[in-house]
Amino acid sequence: MKHIILSLLLLNVLALTSCSVLVKKNPSKLSKLSSNQQIAINQLGYLNKSEKIAAIPNVTASQFDVINAKTNKVVYTAQLSAAKIWTLSGNDGHKLADFSEVVTSGHYFLRVKGVADSSLFRISDDVYDSLSKAALRYYYLNRSSTPIEEKFAGIYARPMGHKDDIIGYHPSAEPRYKGKRIDSQKGWYDAGDYGKYVVNSGISTYTLLAAFEHYPDVYKKQTLNIPESEDNVPDIINEALWNLEWLITMQSDDGGVYHKLTTREWPGNEMPHEDQRLRLMIGKSTAASLNFAATLSMASRVIEPYYPNKSKQYSNAAIKAWRWALLNQTQYYEQPSDIKSGEYGDHYLKDEFAWAAAELFITTKNKNFYTIYKEINIDYVAPAWRNVSYLSLSSLLFKAKDLLSKQEYEALKIKQNDLADIYLNQHKSSPYNVAMQKSDFVWGSNSAALNKAMVLLQAAQINKNNDYKNAAHGLVDYVLGRNPTGYSFVTGFGTKTPLYPHHRISHSDNVVAPVPGMLVGGPHSGQQDNCNYLFNEPAKSYVDDWCSFSTNEVAINWNAPLVYVLGALSD
Repeated sequence: MKHIILSLLLLNVLALTSCSVLVKKNPSKLSKLSSNQQIAINQLGYLNKSEKIAAIPNVTASQFDVINAKTNKVVYTAQLSAAKIWTLSGNDGHKLADFSEVVTSGHYFLRVKGVADSSLFRISDDVYDSLSKAALRYYYLNRSSTPIEEKFAGIYARPMGHKDDIIGYHPSAEPRYKGKRIDSQKGWYDAGDYGKYVVNSGISTYTLLAAFEHYPDVYKKQTLNIPESEDNVPDIINEALWNLEWLITMQSDDGGVYHKLTTREWPGNEMPHEDQRLRLMIGKSTAASLNFAATLSMASRVIEPYYPNKSKQYSNAAIKAWRWALLNQTQYYEQPSDIKSGEYGDHYLKDEFAWAAAELFITTKNKNFYTIYKEINIDYVAPAWRNVSYLSLSSLLFKAKDLLSKQEYEALKIKQNDLADIYLNQHKSSPYNVAMQKSDFVWGSNSAALNKAMVLLQAAQINKNNDYKNAAHGLVDYVLGRNPTGYSFVTGFGTKTPLYPHHRISHSDNVVAPVPGMLVGGPHSGQQDNCNYLFNEPAKSYVDDWCSFSTNEVAINWNAPLVYVLGALSD
């Protein structure tokens, strides 16, 4: 009941109507009830012509009904699949219900003898519109260096946190600047903490900009009710610019880029304005410099129609960072002994060099960068902060067709199709109809699912192949409720959503409902936080509790593919 009440509280959150502030409660007693005992569906619903699959407990029934919630009449009946076992979620077994033939807009539920009716779901081509906005508004609500005002944030308004106009230098960043201070305002809080990290900002900002670059019509008409909404610039560009304006401050005068801006230790369980610890520039690394070069180069071309002067500034800064990285190819970030904040360490940088070279080629049209890209010769996987290889391929396929020969471009398409085919085959062979393998159930597994969906949707668009799109839908359905935990993993969206994410603002703001639109990390068996997990299977090892930073934290790089995928599905 608590989940239903809080979901209703959040249904109209984008309208940002005023609401009384409530005191947050402790998590209720955990239950062993999982979707192995209930019908698991995409709790938001389905697009009219998308594939529509539900997972049914392993009951004796052999058929299912789809019922129109308004008329209470059966509109579709079909056979359930044979019983299947997905070992990643245990041995209870399940059956699949395919109701893709139901394409009429409306509210529905599923009925199967021997199990409770499913929750209501909607079929409509605008079913993801509110979530798309909330997923992007998450970044506004996590801005640093500015008050989050009530007229834009409603009950999630808060005072300015971390102005970051007087930042010190840790010896690992610039020994020559000992005792000096630097202005490094703006940017987004990275995850559950209040740090700002260049490496993770790279893939996060890129993915938002790519969403606009690939699907501009979707985002040109999307209004987020943020302070910049009236300036005739698409709001997704405005939001990305908030982080870009911070990133530009992270570049040293020699071209290298500082690794992160954090306190020495993790912040307490407090609001941003209550954290008064000294914040420092920490480290200078090749990884940060290459992420900076790639992201700023890409940003320079995306923002050029709106901010031509900033575009030139970003392009010049990207080239300067690239040159520094060439001269310092193995300056890896090593965590100083007195620093306890997030590390984002990476000693394998071929993918970062390839990504930066590809972006610089597209933006400058200097084919020497493409020659460097080809010589690096990397393998491709779905993107993550530690492996950004696919981002180079994606940008080249979408933006370099006119810069390459037909043979060069077709060779890139083959590489993308090879990767998309791997994920498509995983989808087809999965007992759960989802392209998730055991190796995907790691920290941030939901992000792994959505980054795979991004690869598949791009392949679907370039090849006009609906099979790829169906596989992507399977991953989106998984994240939004068709999974063995029974959760829709996005705060505030679905009938059973996370209430206690590892997110300091949501934990400390005296508002019952967490900030909406945040994707939590998702299940995996690591259990690094020693919380009270009731299941050990990779696809069920999740707990909705503040203590679970390994499964219930949020992060800017996890929300970014959610934004991208929802935009692609709306296009």
